[in-house]
Amino acid sequence: MSVSSNDHSSGRKSLPELAPLEAVLFDIDGTLCDSDPIHYHAFREMFIEIGYNNGIPITEDFYAENISGKHNDYLGKALFPDWSFEKCAKFLDDKEASFRRLAPQQLKAVNGLYKLCKWIEDHGLKCAAVTNAPRLNAELMISILGLSDFFQVIVLGCECERAKPFPDPYLRALKELNASPKHTVVFEDSVSGIEAGVAAGLPVVGVTTRNPEQSLIDAGASLLIKDFEDPKLWTALEASLKQE
Repeated sequence: MSVSSNDHSSGRKSLPELAPLEAVLFDIDGTLCDSDPIHYHAFREMFIEIGYNNGIPITEDFYAENISGKHNDYLGKALFPDWSFEKCAKFLDDKEASFRRLAPQQLKAVNGLYKLCKWIEDHGLKCAAVTNAPRLNAELMISILGLSDFFQVIVLGCECERAKPFPDPYLRALKELNASPKHTVVFEDSVSGIEAGVAAGLPVVGVTTRNPEQSLIDAGASLLIKDFEDPKLWTALEASLKQE
């Protein structure tokens, strides 16, 4: 699901061009924490229970291509085109409840997250979490990570007119933070999230937690990093503070 078929490569903005950096916007799932394995497990087990795909367990590749980063309203229609809205919603609500049962024991921060958070605080930057996750999931993950007091704003796709891959959630975050798109960077791990950031006119750093690197580049990422310890990130961040 793409908001545009245009090639974003010619319009990619580098982090140094944002100087002086003013705000940082984070996706949650797969960006702050490596949550995809938990989501994958929950989906796989529930799909088996209902005989989805003739009872053959879904693969991680299927999950990455068809589920990761996408909003539940879209997923219901895509995965179960013959089901009623109510039946889809019930299945996905049950899946999210399964995720929340598993998350406290399994959720871990992406390497270097707390180093980056301290850097953001030390430089007095504005910060928001922007997610397609349901509110209960978003608040639980942020709490488990110990970041409940870190984010000034939390924007949910389900509370916007359109969720990612549309730009609405990122545009709302900019508005609520009173931040300029010319001085704001996004961190994302999924194609739909990167497309949303790019559509909002923002440079996006792609975190290669689980999704194929080429797909993140094709979606319009300005920079790819393995995690928040990546030297490429820190070189770019330091440059983004310096105004020519």
